[in-house]
Amino acid sequence: MTLEKEPYAPAAPAPGALARTTGIALVVAAVLLITIVLPAEYAIDLVGTGRWLGLTRIAAPTIRPAETGGPGERPLSPVQKGPVGEYGLPFSFDVYEIALGPYEYVEYKYQMQQGASMLYAWNASAPVVHDFHGERASGGAPAEETFDKQDRRQANGSFVAPFAGIHGWYWENPGSEPIKIRLTSSGFYSSAVEIRSDRTRRTRTLRQLDTLTQDTTGDPR
Repeated sequence: MTLEKEPYAPAAPAPGALARTTGIALVVAAVLLITIVLPAEYAIDLVGTGRWLGLTRIAAPTIRPAETGGPGERPLSPVQKGPVGEYGLPFSFDVYEIALGPYEYVEYKYQMQQGASMLYAWNASAPVVHDFHGERASGGAPAEETFDKQDRRQANGSFVAPFAGIHGWYWENPGSEPIKIRLTSSGFYSSAVEIRSDRTRRTRTLRQLDTLTQDTTGDPR
C-alpha cells in the first residue's frame, strides 16, 4: 500500500518579518522617487542628486535656438499699417534643387522674423514624405510646430511666419529610386539652412531683388 504525501505548503511569513520587508520596500521606493524619478521626470531636485547625476537636463532639456542671420543684419519683420506690412529691406528670392537617393531626407528652411511672409512653389519627380514646419528662435513651447504634413508631390502657397525662427520643409524619399525636388520662393527672409540625412548642415545666403539684372529682351538673369 502506497501512502500519498501531503502537498508542501510554505509557512506564512511572520507578521513582524512582513512588516519589515514592506517598510524596507517603501523606504527604497521613496529614495528612488526623491533622488531619481522626480529630478528626471519633473526637474524637482530636492537633495541635489538630479543635478549631480545630470538627470534634471532630461526633464528640462536645453532648447538650441534656431540659426539666425548674419551679424549686423536688420530684422526682416514688418511694420503693420492696417492691411499693409512695410519692410526695411527688399525681399529675397531663391531657387533650390536637390536629388534625394533612396530613403534619404533633407530639411530646407528659411530664417524669418515673426510676421514675415513668402511665396513658394515646389515639385518632386515622385511623391515624397513631406512636413512643412517651423522651429522657434528662442525658448518657448513647443520648440517645433508643424503647419502641413502629408505625403505629396508638389505644393504652391504663401506663408506668414507665426513666430521668429527657421521655417521650411522636410522631404524624405520613401522609395528605392532617386527623386528630384525643385523649390522656388521669394519673400522676406535673410538666409536658408540645409540639413541633410548625413547630418551635414550648411547655411545659404540668398539673393535680393536689387541683384537682378536684365538683358535687352527684358528677361531677368
